[in-house]
Amino acid sequence: MGIQMGSQQKVLYQADNHYVQNLKSVRDHLHGICRQHANQFVRVQTLDGQVFTGRIVGCDRGLVYLKVQHHGGQRAFFGSSSDEMILTLVLYELLVITLLYT
Repeated sequence: MGIQMGSQQKVLYQADNHYVQNLKSVRDHLHGICRQHANQFVRVQTLDGQVFTGRIVGCDRGLVYLKVQHHGGQRAFFGSSSDEMILTLVLYELLVITLLYT
């Protein structure tokens, strides 16, 4: 079931090509870092200031999957036990990734 649209469409936002290239570059760089450090413990800070500590369990399509301790109130799609959950974060929203327990 699709939405019927008239012949005129109004563009609400269109990213500048320079911005798109920078964003893709950052995403690809972070993807490489997350893949290289899979199964290692990290602390992640988002652009919004949220901080999460956990183990990188996967990375694909601009997302990183972080296994964290469940403390209630956090968002997650699935988990391996009642006290852990998998948190999905968007790579280009990350500000800092710190490797822990090296």
